[in-house]
Amino acid sequence: MDPTHDDHGTPGWDAINAALVALYPGQEPRHFGTALPHTLGGNDPLDGISVYWAESPRPHWHYVTYGFSELYDKQSDDAADSGYGFELTFRLAAAPGQGPDDAPPVWPMNLLQNLARYVFSSGNVFEAGHHLDANGPIALDTDTVLRHLALVEDPQLPPRETPNGRVRFLQIVGLADDEMAAVRRWSTQGVLDALLPAMPLWITDLQRGSLLADPALAAQVEAGSAREGSTTGLLFLETLDWAAEGDSEELVLGAGQVPGVLELLPLRLDHGHALTLLNAQRSWRFEPGEADQLEIAPDSARCVLSPATLRALLDHLHAQRGVYPLPGGRLRIRVEPTQLRDAQGNVVRTIG
Repeated sequence: MDPTHDDHGTPGWDAINAALVALYPGQEPRHFGTALPHTLGGNDPLDGISVYWAESPRPHWHYVTYGFSELYDKQSDDAADSGYGFELTFRLAAAPGQGPDDAPPVWPMNLLQNLARYVFSSGNVFEAGHHLDANGPIALDTDTVLRHLALVEDPQLPPRETPNGRVRFLQIVGLADDEMAAVRRWSTQGVLDALLPAMPLWITDLQRGSLLADPALAAQVEAGSAREGSTTGLLFLETLDWAAEGDSEELVLGAGQVPGVLELLPLRLDHGHALTLLNAQRSWRFEPGEADQLEIAPDSARCVLSPATLRALLDHLHAQRGVYPLPGGRLRIRVEPTQLRDAQGNVVRTIG
């Protein structure tokens, strides 16, 4: 579907085109439209995806979506933002021997459509700094180590004011397991800025290994985490419960999740920030403070830890089944084994 041949106005589409013409003067992109628009019952939420060829700083394909923002006449009441307020981009390193006359790989378009389905069905809006687990290789049926996605402002496409409101261009970046662990310990922007010299323009290369195998880069990332703490304020846990046990409260955690809690607690509380543990029913919020406090409600709890109690928790809590009392007697933590299951529900491993 080419909206330039539609009877209606296309100011949003034209604004995206204008941004790309400025970046790729004289280049005619490969445009992949949608046969049946989402608004007419189609399965693909995006109206289209354009793909550009870039030679610098290394040969790569640049994918740009059309459809998160309002492409045609203004429909929403939000005058500031156009639609969801963003479009997604993705840069993929060209395979050896590929050139501008070759067909760009299709799998990134499927990835972008899948992300659009999530946004359109949930209403959750992406922002720079967000990250998500791809639950497998970002390109299906490949042996790439890139299994996570992070979002950052596209370094060559600044936010743009359109007749329908503001549009930001958010670039998807593929990351390896340890790179995403570093993001959780620090921040998306911090880690990506550190990796930028080794990953110019944050071009995703399916063939690369983890960039943190470079000791200098790994040290730079760890220093940033220690200096600034973590921006990860929420941790979703499969096992999270609590109940009164005599005069004290017992917090229940799974052994498989204890290392993540122990890793993030000092990176949040030592820098003056809270860490909230969540599951589908309840939330437990750890906060820093001068003196210990505990406020319990049926579905939520607030636990203030003094520096001494935080150190005791970090020193004595382990990812092994057992009960671990904290100083003062008000709180103890019970660790239960975590069972890892395969797709058929069979237990394949027990932690703790």
